[in-house]
Amino acid sequence: MPGSRWNQLNQNIVNCTKCERLLAHCQKIAAEKRKSFQDWEYWGKPVPNFGDPQAELLIVGLAPAAHGANRTGRMFTGDRSGDWLYRALFKAGFANQPQAEHIDDGLQLRNCVITATCHCAPPANKPTREEIENCHPWLEQTVDLLPVKVFLALGQIGWKAVLDFKKRQGINWTGKRPAFSHGASFQFPDGHWLVGSYHPSQQNTFTGRLTEPMFDSVFELVKTKLQETS
Repeated sequence: MPGSRWNQLNQNIVNCTKCERLLAHCQKIAAEKRKSFQDWEYWGKPVPNFGDPQAELLIVGLAPAAHGANRTGRMFTGDRSGDWLYRALFKAGFANQPQAEHIDDGLQLRNCVITATCHCAPPANKPTREEIENCHPWLEQTVDLLPVKVFLALGQIGWKAVLDFKKRQGINWTGKRPAFSHGASFQFPDGHWLVGSYHPSQQNTFTGRLTEPMFDSVFELVKTKLQETS
C-alpha cells in the first residue's frame, strides 16, 4: 500500500470539521490547558491514526484524552491509559519502547495501528451517537488500507464500532450479537477476529478491574489469533 494514501487519510482525519461541539471542546481545552502543561502547545484538533501502515492488528479505542492525545497529537500519548497500553505493546513485541510522552519520542509500532471510535476529545469522555456515526467513515477507510486480521476493541464502545462496521460491510453472522467482555473473542465469517479488552482507563486500572496480567493476556490472545490467520 502506498504510504501516500495512508498519509492522506491521516491528513483528512486531522482536517475533519463534521462535529462542531467536539472541535469547540478540543480548542477550548487547548487554550485553557492543564496547569502542569502550561508550557505545551496543545494539538487541539482531530487525532490521526498511529502505527504501521502494513499492520495486521488494529486497536480501536474510544477517543483522545483531553490532556493526552488532544495535547500531544498522537493516540494514547501523554496520559495514564497510554502508559498502560504502550507498556503492554512493548512487552508483546508490537512497540519498540514502552514509553509514549510526545510525538517525537521515537516510538514506533510494529504490525499494529491504533485508531479510535471518535477522533476528537469529547466532553466528559462521552461522544454522542451522532458524533460516533460521523467518525465511522474514518474507521472504514482505515480498514480498507490495512491488511487487518485482528481487531482489538478497548472497551464496549470500540467493540460495538467494529461490529457495526462489519454489518455495514455486509458481513453477517448467525446467532446473537457477540457480547463484549474482557478476553472475549469472535471470528467473523470473513475470517477476521475481534478481541475485547477492558479499556486501560484510570477508572479501570486504579480500581483493579484491569490488572497488568489481565491486559498482557489479551495481547497473548491477539498474537495467537494472528498466527491462526497467517
